[in-house]
Amino acid sequence: MIALRTPVSLRHLVVAGGQRKRCIGGDRKRGRAQRRHFTGALESLWRHSPHPRCSPAPAAAAAARRQSNSSWQPPVLENTAFEEYYKEQQIVHEEEWDAFMSVLRKPLPATFRINASCRFLGDICSKLENDFRRSLECEVSDEYGEDFISPLTWYPGNLAWRLNFSRKQLRKTEALESFHEFLKHESEVGNITRQEAVSMVPPLFLNVQPDHHILDMCAAPGSKTFQLLEMIHQSKEPGLLPRALVIANDFKAQRCDLLIHNTKRMCTANLIVTNHDAQNFPSCSLAKDHSETDKDHHKPQRLEFDRVLCDVPCSGDGTIRKSHDMWRKWNSSMGNEFHLLQVNIAMRGIALLKVGGRMVYSTCSMNPIENEAVVAELLRRSGNSIELLDVSKELPELVRRPGLSTWKVNDRGSWCQTHEDVSHDRKNVILPSMFPSSKSMHEGFSRNFKIKEMSNVNCDTGGVSTSISTQSSVYTSNSVGSKSPLSRCMRIVPHDQDGGAFFIAVIHKLSPLNESQMTEVGKTEHPLSTTKTVGLQEQYQPEITTPVKKMMHQHGIISEVHGDNKLPVEQKKLSVDNQTSKHNNLIEVKMETDDVKYSQTKSGDISHRTKKLDCQYKWKGIDPVLFFEDDAVIKNIVSFFGIEETFSLEGCLVTRSTDNARRIYYISKSVQEILELNVQIGELIKIASVGVKMFERHRSKDGCSCAYRLSYEGLSLLFPYMRKRILYASPVDFQQLLQCRTINFAHFTDARFGEEASSLMPGCCVVVLREGKIMLYVNLTELMIYGNFNLGNISGHQDADSVAMDPSTIAIVCWRGKSTMNVLVSPPDRKELLEYRFGFKEFKVENEKPNKDINGLDEGN
Repeated sequence: MIALRTPVSLRHLVVAGGQRKRCIGGDRKRGRAQRRHFTGALESLWRHSPHPRCSPAPAAAAAARRQSNSSWQPPVLENTAFEEYYKEQQIVHEEEWDAFMSVLRKPLPATFRINASCRFLGDICSKLENDFRRSLECEVSDEYGEDFISPLTWYPGNLAWRLNFSRKQLRKTEALESFHEFLKHESEVGNITRQEAVSMVPPLFLNVQPDHHILDMCAAPGSKTFQLLEMIHQSKEPGLLPRALVIANDFKAQRCDLLIHNTKRMCTANLIVTNHDAQNFPSCSLAKDHSETDKDHHKPQRLEFDRVLCDVPCSGDGTIRKSHDMWRKWNSSMGNEFHLLQVNIAMRGIALLKVGGRMVYSTCSMNPIENEAVVAELLRRSGNSIELLDVSKELPELVRRPGLSTWKVNDRGSWCQTHEDVSHDRKNVILPSMFPSSKSMHEGFSRNFKIKEMSNVNCDTGGVSTSISTQSSVYTSNSVGSKSPLSRCMRIVPHDQDGGAFFIAVIHKLSPLNESQMTEVGKTEHPLSTTKTVGLQEQYQPEITTPVKKMMHQHGIISEVHGDNKLPVEQKKLSVDNQTSKHNNLIEVKMETDDVKYSQTKSGDISHRTKKLDCQYKWKGIDPVLFFEDDAVIKNIVSFFGIEETFSLEGCLVTRSTDNARRIYYISKSVQEILELNVQIGELIKIASVGVKMFERHRSKDGCSCAYRLSYEGLSLLFPYMRKRILYASPVDFQQLLQCRTINFAHFTDARFGEEASSLMPGCCVVVLREGKIMLYVNLTELMIYGNFNLGNISGHQDADSVAMDPSTIAIVCWRGKSTMNVLVSPPDRKELLEYRFGFKEFKVENEKPNKDINGLDEGN
């Protein structure tokens, strides 16, 4: 007899029985007995299970839901320990404490930012000012005030906006429904980013320039990364990619997926998404002997950055206005648990920063243990190599307060002013670096508990490794005040501008770190209890618990990776021989495995892009990044679409498939150089995503001579350099394509356009909105003979070229099928074009089927 806890449909049981019969096999008698047993079970189930129509379960469930809703109470916005802690820390003056706590209990106003590089920037700003700000003023001004929607005065260009209602009110208020739909749609297509106001601040202090290499160490969910991408693309010339690049990193694969999803809206070729523990982000550099023999001054010899955004994991109590659960779970130990992790991540960021570069350290916490204490420790460890910048004159309309110079540490309810006040059994948990100290920041860093002897540290001086050891010493702290210039830090408190809380410090690197400052921070032990460690790792989980240092002297390079645990299972032994060379002061490293041994390759062999990457271990669960160099396919694509030589595809195409690449991604020259460096050092960087999708293999049987079609994501990059497969449609026909998606050639309003489309060879093409700027005179005989539409043979082609280079030109990717023209653009992008070019207010697509002409390879799926 089958025991079932809940009713199961007869159909599902019959199907299961059939599958079970096929799996059992054996003699026929056993199968019949099995079937009789199963039939008896079905009859028993039918007799004893209540009939769905007679079952009181739905009514009881509905009553339970009504009772649950009636008994629901709003969360209690009280926490005595929270108030006592921050009163003692004096983060605000005593006379403004009531105002501070009152604002914390109010809902956080919703804010969003407009993408400065989007093509409909003017239309979106106009719509905010006219359609919403004025039309909704009479409907909701009584409830939310006159300035219920207004730009943030401190954000450049009035591109950030603030609403006088929370996200929940925005969803629930009927009068705001249309505005809510507007925000959702514009966010989906990448025109706006819904982001907390204080979260927009850190990237603004990086002072990003068009040629900068930028590292976002803890990037997920990606709002700040998107902001950085906006900055580098805003300054580019039309038709050209910026020289800058952004490497966005996060420690967890799931968070990287979210990061990729959010940054995909930017359609950029200047982004690399990596998956590393931030405190162990790999430093990759060519060895001195290799870099001198094969040196190319135009290519990087080591991985370093002009700007580093270090928005570290934290307790997050600065978000308490929108995270009401924080009131219930907050305790004073949360900040203590994150302190050492934050120091380690920030020190890693400083090591990867170029001399003269700028790093922004930030948290969404109000706790000085996570803020000023971390910055003071960075200054102590780095000595004269860094300085804390005074940026009080930047963003003058942003209300901010100076950092604290004094604070206390709370351990299990007891307040400690110095490390000497900590009980003996807690001195290795409550660290000396948590306290303000009178010790000069130029005297170096030491601790009053033992540090394991550390060696083989990769120094910041040219990427050369030297052997050092750090002896335990005594850290003296006899004062409750810090002499570091912590007043240059910035504290943003909620009641100053009705927002969240944030902490920001801007650091400038003056000189390379020396050997003693490059002490491996991952070796410092912080013995948390098991429960606290698990709770900490739920928010920020390192890839491994004990960092392991791996160094290679292979392909003429020396590299370092801290704590990545993605080596194959067979690599169980790792022996390191510290034999310092007399000539180049390099450490030779020998790596032994049970089944795999690293072998030397010729230093002159750099043909790494033509075959599979030559590395002895792969990142588990991550597809490799392979340079696409199938010359026959590339020549076919270039010939089919008429791509100019000025738009070079050589070395700029990558794929994630080892054979028969389905998708081909385009990368900028700066990203290409980083990928080549990564290959030369043994693929130490774990890349989750790179580039923008440019081409995608189709499976059409229409007789197309090119195996790949264009992707709408990469069209804006390629279109200015295309000279074939281009059709110009009138506004009426263009609008019809966007609305209907699939149109027969004979149904176009412009008969000439229908003839051009039908005469075109089957395959992918680009349809451009003709807005009266040029007149086209097409040689239809050439179209019928060659099946191509060559832009160079059009009368007035100089005007056509200017249209192609005009960033305001509207173009879409289409597929010329047997008798129809099919649009390969996602519904949200089509809705955007219809709204801002044709004035459509309503456009909904439901249950849209994929194009049959290209066998389901629809854009956006």
